[in-house]
Amino acid sequence: MTIQETEQLRDQLQDSFELLIKKIGTIQIGSKKQFPYGWRNAAKGRTVWRIIEEIISQNLESSCNEFNLTEVTPSVSEVSVHDLVCKVAGKNTPLYINIKSAVLNGRTNKDDLSKAKGLKEFYEGDISKQFFIATFFIKFEDNMSIKINSVTVFPIAWIPDIYINPSNNGNLQSSRYKKIKEATKRTNEDFFSLFQREIEVAAEKKKNPKVKKTKP
Repeated sequence: MTIQETEQLRDQLQDSFELLIKKIGTIQIGSKKQFPYGWRNAAKGRTVWRIIEEIISQNLESSCNEFNLTEVTPSVSEVSVHDLVCKVAGKNTPLYINIKSAVLNGRTNKDDLSKAKGLKEFYEGDISKQFFIATFFIKFEDNMSIKINSVTVFPIAWIPDIYINPSNNGNLQSSRYKKIKEATKRTNEDFFSLFQREIEVAAEKKKNPKVKKTKP
């Protein structure tokens, strides 16, 4: 699949998920009576990420036509690299989606995107598969509700900072997957070549911590 085709699918997914945000609205987690001191340290994306994922997945599955999507199917495995598979209306290409949440205007960190081993097997099965990271940006409100403010759909093949962490179960990490304007547009084949090289670098680093990361 060409870069232009991937870009078109990304744009359509972006539009679909923006429609989804409008439908979901405010997510009420509790009340001020139940939380007399507010969110405290719970005001973090990982605190509610599973709830957000389930709300998104269920709404997409039950009302896919409202979002110009078809055949939305949640993953049957807790350890698969994707959370759901769908198709955009009028297209027959399966789109594999990994749902993530992030706090609006939060700190930029190098986050885990996928287990490198699982992603390698994913692409070895079919290098043409279209895999997207959908990051939903959330805001913690004073009334103990959560609002999904925006979403960024990012082809995993376009992340500019491909890095495999040798000391963190071999996870693919990135700090720039939330900003589509910083994407490095490339084909799956080009990404997979760089990705495999980083897996080799990570393996060497694990054996010898003094090995430096190679430059692309």
